[in-house]
Amino acid sequence: MEQLETFRQIVGAQYVFVDEEVLYNYSHDETEHLSFLPDVVIKPRTPEEISAIMKICNRYGIPVTPRGGGTGLSGGALPHLGGVLLSMERLNTILEIDERNLQVTTEPGVITEVLQDAVKEKGLFYPPDPSSKGSCFIGGNIAENSGGPKAVKYGVVKDYVINLEVVLPTGEIIWTGANVLKNSTGYNLTQLMVGSEGTLGIVTKIVLKLIPLPKYDLLMLVPFQNLEKAGEAVSAIFRAGFTPSALELVEIDALKITAAMVGASVVAVTEDTAAHLIIEVDGNNVDVLMQEMEAIAELMVQYEGGEVYFADDAQQKAELWKLRRRAAEAVKLEGYTIEEDTVVPRAELPALIHGVKELGKQYHFHSVCYGHAGDGNLHIRIKKPGTQNSQEDPEIQTAIRALFELVRELGGTISGEHGIGLVQKGFMDIMFREAQFRLFREIKKAFDPNNILNAGKIFN
Repeated sequence: MEQLETFRQIVGAQYVFVDEEVLYNYSHDETEHLSFLPDVVIKPRTPEEISAIMKICNRYGIPVTPRGGGTGLSGGALPHLGGVLLSMERLNTILEIDERNLQVTTEPGVITEVLQDAVKEKGLFYPPDPSSKGSCFIGGNIAENSGGPKAVKYGVVKDYVINLEVVLPTGEIIWTGANVLKNSTGYNLTQLMVGSEGTLGIVTKIVLKLIPLPKYDLLMLVPFQNLEKAGEAVSAIFRAGFTPSALELVEIDALKITAAMVGASVVAVTEDTAAHLIIEVDGNNVDVLMQEMEAIAELMVQYEGGEVYFADDAQQKAELWKLRRRAAEAVKLEGYTIEEDTVVPRAELPALIHGVKELGKQYHFHSVCYGHAGDGNLHIRIKKPGTQNSQEDPEIQTAIRALFELVRELGGTISGEHGIGLVQKGFMDIMFREAQFRLFREIKKAFDPNNILNAGKIFN
């Protein structure tokens, strides 16, 4: 690549990498088993350095793929066109925690859990908590509009983003809004950037809304022998007027694998268990929370819930959450390498899981399911002997299309929080028609006239 020396002058020679080992390390993330080598990996430190890099790439038509923590599951950060892999890992400073206005300004390379812990020390709370929060970057969360267990009560990333500094593909540096809670001034560029999967610009500073940290949280686990009853119980909790801070479902196939891996002793996994619900409430009055938990437990009995397990202390809570948060890791190690991120109205979860199992019989794959029952977001992991990724197996592609068509029939859509990226874009026609694709293309062209930034992601 002729521009290597210029890149070295911009960021320093020690931050420009062309050796094969480094290129391979940045050629993959957590998406199935897919790998694409970039031509060069660059690790800038400032927006100005990124601007200079983008101006060169825009001039010469060099593909650029921005990358955060490498925890993505849809191929959004895979450099499938080669070119420049732009790692954001050196932009890793929390710039300001504004306690007066309940805001935090951060660079995109800060690990999500590090950010949460920093504001927690001030008695503040940033709720979005993807399962990979201990390793994912807040910038990647912006790109994918990430969610997590607490989304059911507190919302997803888009509900907390106030303002963004962005380097455009042409090299200009802009702010998308203002550091205010209400803004009716022009098009909402901030929310357009959130969830755009790194295709419209590179986020270099982030201003997030914070809320006061709840003082208490209580956690319980409820086993069910009947999956449909578990689904009915989820809807019943909300109809009864309760809003849990988390409501997770783990069906038995995923539960067995994860319990075996983490050595969970707090949960009895029996053959007659179809699924577990993990239910959390939080707030500032522990007596009120206890009343809520008791009422929810009584409600679960009406839907044939088994013996309720209450987590008595922080260690038991951590054990239960470990069982849920490490589900993806556990089942992947068992060969469930293909993950789909579906979302349906919460009452339709049992129908979706049933449909997944039927499709498995029809198309000869095994599946495990777990996810955010409270908002209908189900993660489906697929294993088929001899198949490492969905791209190489036409039968799996056909099965996934059938799955997504079922999701649409149930009133849902094909991604709740992982994004479309590279691996899902072939199914976007299930959800959108040509009018929407025309708008997508025109928006992309307005931001990226030479189509260099994360090209070929979301749509062609």
